[in-house]
Amino acid sequence: MPFPLEPMDLRILGALQKDGRLTNQALSSEVGLSTSPCWRRVRQLEETGVIQGYTATLDRRQIGLGVLAFIRVKIDSHSEAEAEEFSRDVLKLSEVVACYSIAGDADFLLQVVAADLDSYADFAMAVVRRLPRIKEMQTTFVLKEIKPFKGFPLDVGRR
Repeated sequence: MPFPLEPMDLRILGALQKDGRLTNQALSSEVGLSTSPCWRRVRQLEETGVIQGYTATLDRRQIGLGVLAFIRVKIDSHSEAEAEEFSRDVLKLSEVVACYSIAGDADFLLQVVAADLDSYADFAMAVVRRLPRIKEMQTTFVLKEIKPFKGFPLDVGRR
């Protein structure tokens, strides 16, 4: 069951998604709440798991990761045990920055980064292709990031 969010919680979450380094004083000023209630709300949002952590957003190209690709994977069987085993294997791969179990003609969607096309090819053929139970994989390369992930929309479903 989702945690019930009030309008003030949404303002706090929006401000923190834009700048997770805001001090409590700056955050409280930004959202129009005094510091103590603001701090309590942030703590509650953290304790309930709405806020799961704070990270820096990096430019992948600036850190030498010029290739961004999505790999659609079909596995041999649709048994829960095999899907869980595949998931455990994927969690060990640092090049896979996100993985989703999906509906449709594939079972998983992996978001992968690599330094260049040769590095990607080595990873795809020597690592991903050799994971047990892979029946088929198909890569889609990102040519240009139009709208990279910057945070979740807080107004969807609340209009």
